[in-house]
Amino acid sequence: MSFPASATEPGIEARASELVAAGSVEISPRELHRATEVAALLPAGSCVYIPSLAGLPLARTLEAIAAIRAAGLDPVPHVSARRIVNREEFRDFLRRAAAEHGVHRVLLIGGDEPRPKGPFVDSLQILEERLLADCGVREIGLAGYPEGHPRIPLNAIEAALARKLELAAAQSIGVYVLTQFSFAPARVVEYCVMLARRWPSLPVYVGIAGPTDPAALARYAQRCGVSRSLRALRTLGSGIAQLVTNTDPRDQVVTVARYTRSREPSNVVGVHLYSFGGAVRTAAWMRELL
Repeated sequence: MSFPASATEPGIEARASELVAAGSVEISPRELHRATEVAALLPAGSCVYIPSLAGLPLARTLEAIAAIRAAGLDPVPHVSARRIVNREEFRDFLRRAAAEHGVHRVLLIGGDEPRPKGPFVDSLQILEERLLADCGVREIGLAGYPEGHPRIPLNAIEAALARKLELAAAQSIGVYVLTQFSFAPARVVEYCVMLARRWPSLPVYVGIAGPTDPAALARYAQRCGVSRSLRALRTLGSGIAQLVTNTDPRDQVVTVARYTRSREPSNVVGVHLYSFGGAVRTAAWMRELL
């Protein structure tokens, strides 16, 4: 696999490969039968995220964690606060995930349910109750929104992030940011610059849409609230729209690599590939870059 012409500056290809090597991918619980295929394509111990699905019992997520660990990968479950039905069941899930399957980090998110299904209104409340630290979680990922959140004002997001960092530090929990994907790499870079300015020691993993057909990518963009940049870019002409919906994410990785080279040391430590139900295809793409 060759890099785009934009990657010809000295060191850019190597840096792009480093970001992918330090990166992660996601695998849906519906794709668990392909966990060994994903493991065969990635370095041993690579982080694999398990998305939270509406209506998926915690017991099923625990099965997914076990399967990913058995395949030689490092499972990172999403913890979706508004989808937690029962506090004690959730506590038991965390304890078993840590004790039986070596889970040491989770991606802590609020979740997109219109109303909480149980006791937690948002992810901040989980941190306030010390549930993660008490159950063996040593590191958390927090969602970052380069294009903003479709329902939460920017000032509220930043205030919540500051409070989460404060609570995590008090509980000796490590923190990093994992960003939502975007169709506009420049917007992602601007967001990383903002984080580096406000929280220079906060590590960032840049979320990138994996190799996906354009129609599926557009559907996921609508669900994830990142279609605003696509609509704006389409007003510039179909050529631009085709560029940013390119099914090969190499250009985006190169943009991030160039940013990290220009700001050394950089707050960006890796990339995360959203697979959209195509974990094997995404892992194969990552392997080619490695």
